Amino acid sequence: MKLLILDRDGTLNRSRDDKVASPDEWEPMPGALEAVARLNHGGWRVVLATNQSGIGRGLFDMASLNAVHARMQRELAAVGGRVEAVFLCPHAPEDNCDCRKPRPGLFRQIGRRFGVPLAEVPAAGNTLRHVTAAAAAGCPAHLLLTGPLAGLASAEVQALPDLPSGTRVHADLAAFADWLLSQPAVSKNPA
Repeated sequence: MKLLILDRDGTLNRSRDDKVASPDEWEPMPGALEAVARLNHGGWRVVLATNQSGIGRGLFDMASLNAVHARMQRELAAVGGRVEAVFLCPHAPEDNCDCRKPRPGLFRQIGRRFGVPLAEVPAAGNTLRHVTAAAAAGCPAHLLLTGPLAGLASAEVQALPDLPSGTRVHADLAAFADWLLSQPAVSKNPA
């Protein structure tokens, strides 16, 4: 199974300082929906791992979040794409849970649910928090320069002290999709 884990805010849709609390506030990143569709058509199953502390902070409820994800799925479907599942941490930072990135709990949940070794599951997101969690869970980590690190040169990003070793850097989700789709297939059963 070719499984891929993406972050949501700043990777698939634009981040907002006041959180994405309703479907009207969800706005896709340029080219991101089409990138997911290309990945799906290339055989990749895409899941999201997202911190949603707005729930724990009382800024929105699960019904509102489900409505946001329903809009996301409709817009993906319109371009031929799909997100298989959304794994989320609803806790506030002070709850000190294992599922809030940069901790690896969400990634481990995904690995258990899909029954795949996380070393075979690339994970891409636009924050150090996401790639740190991915690397801690054993996923190959990919940093997208569409968030707080946008505008930095690749050498500047690679020099960040908190960047997990081996993290690959891509301009955005479309560039990551191009890279991933260009990789040779690995046979699980060598002859």
